[in-house]
Amino acid sequence: MNNITTIAGPERLSPHFTLSEMTDSGTARRLKIDNSAPSTEIVENLRALCLEVLEPVRRRFGRTLINSGYRCEKLNAAVGGVKESQHLQGEAADIHCSSLEEARRRFDFIRRNTDFDQLLLERRHDIGTCWLHVSYVRQPGRRRNRHDAREF
Repeated sequence: MNNITTIAGPERLSPHFTLSEMTDSGTARRLKIDNSAPSTEIVENLRALCLEVLEPVRRRFGRTLINSGYRCEKLNAAVGGVKESQHLQGEAADIHCSSLEEARRRFDFIRRNTDFDQLLLERRHDIGTCWLHVSYVRQPGRRRNRHDAREF
């Protein structure tokens, strides 16, 4: 059984994820970009992403580290994000994975057990790191979640 601690407080998006971790960015700190104040709609998108996708992952695997959640436009440009990135709307998060095997286990779990929009297992072969990019669309009038899962 996992030793799970629940985070309390006004910035809590779900039992185990906070707004500050979903807006935190080493790049933003280094470049002095304020990424800490998303709109109410973006916060609700982040909350839905946490509840519908990240919480099930956390319950199944324990500690789940977010490399990148919400990105303001300036931060998205600084990290080389695509212009239409779902990170801009608070609909996406990148999950740190310590190994390719861990990434594949989490990838399969998300693909089989959650209602996601996009799920990408991404790697930087040159430095041997990998992460999962996962997104979730909470606004059904916009479009349905595509369940687009790919490995790069």
